Amino acid sequence: MSEAELVLRSTRVITPEGTRPAAVAVAGGTIAAVLPHDAPVPGGARLEDFGDDVLLPGLVDTHVHVNDPGRTHWEGFWTATRAAAAGGITTLVDMPLNSLPPTTTVDHLRVKREVAVDKAHIDVGFWGGALPGNVEDLRPLHESGVFGFKAFLSPSGVDEFPHLDQDGLARSLAEIAGFDGLLIVHAEDPHHLAAAPQRGGPRYADFLASRPRDAEDTAVAHLVAQARRLHARVHVLHLSSSDALPLIAAAKADGVRITAETCPHYLTLTAEEVPDGASEFKCCPPIREAANQDLLWQALADGTIDCVVTDHSPSTADLKTGDFATAWGGISGLQLSLAAVWTEARSRGHGLEDVVRWMSTRTAALVGLDRKGAIEAGRDADFAVLAPDETFTVDPAALQHRNRVTAYAGRTLHGVVKSTWLRGERIVSGGEFTDPKGRLLTRSP
Repeated sequence: MSEAELVLRSTRVITPEGTRPAAVAVAGGTIAAVLPHDAPVPGGARLEDFGDDVLLPGLVDTHVHVNDPGRTHWEGFWTATRAAAAGGITTLVDMPLNSLPPTTTVDHLRVKREVAVDKAHIDVGFWGGALPGNVEDLRPLHESGVFGFKAFLSPSGVDEFPHLDQDGLARSLAEIAGFDGLLIVHAEDPHHLAAAPQRGGPRYADFLASRPRDAEDTAVAHLVAQARRLHARVHVLHLSSSDALPLIAAAKADGVRITAETCPHYLTLTAEEVPDGASEFKCCPPIREAANQDLLWQALADGTIDCVVTDHSPSTADLKTGDFATAWGGISGLQLSLAAVWTEARSRGHGLEDVVRWMSTRTAALVGLDRKGAIEAGRDADFAVLAPDETFTVDPAALQHRNRVTAYAGRTLHGVVKSTWLRGERIVSGGEFTDPKGRLLTRSP
């Protein structure tokens, strides 16, 4: 290991083989070896000893709305990637909507990449969008390196990103299956949503009734049927309804190529605790009841749900009105996702190895980033250093998000990120950031 220029040492390093004392040697931004804790430090290498703090692979968040360009006053690459880095995330994949233009053509992808290139504090990849009428754009986007395609099965909330009906879903999915791409889906059925009571106003119970579980369940069933017919790869975004879990489990058992994610807010917040008028808790699909949450945790444990991602979807504070019907729907959680999930996971008997699997290893695998998601030789030297037993109380003013509106305000969370590393360089420590060092990523051929 004479070529190593950096060695990171901890009594608790999370590796694919488990957590153990180790020294991680880094050369040229890549993990060169995972060595015994007491291995000699190569001559000329710098040693960073983290004591009992945990060294874990940098998180990979595949569901982030950066909103740049066009709605940069909602977030933007500069603030989003700083918030991510502060929370131990070293790679994100940006959603194709809420930016102007949306990432639905190669030209629009080029615009987004030009905006992001000098603002990214962490590595950034991009999803494309599948809309009515853009089937001919899907293969060129795939060949330009997007990681897959986002589609809505019900209205998205922004006019420039209309949803697919069932015929449109079939056409887009057939095209994507033709090049073995991945379709990721906001699965709520518009007919069930239209039939649900729409009362408006400040009561969270009324909003919850307006986004019933059967809207998710029906949309997931339609998606499974299409994926089965076409032998296509599909992924269910931000699963909230536990009633859809048997559908997903049965489809997986039958060989349907389907995966699913859920989000920190579904795992840590419950409908029973949302105050009326508190639209910082509004998202679609919604935060549901505690009993539903318990079943989501069971599905994570048994593998029915594959991974946990933020669905970070911020807006300006003025759009978070006291009327749940008209307020912007989206939870800002990028900087807090690791601590939020770890706090709940530990209370339910899960370990940090589970959290790493859900928030790094499996998310990296979802998008084919084989250099991310684990501490092992040959991977990028992306790390988070975590003090898992330390706590902090969420102060919105301390967040790096452009708009510091958060459903976690005032909560005490376990897990303090001490530093974050990208390809062997410390990019944030103690609230101090380096200049942007992130790269723009493309899908591996």
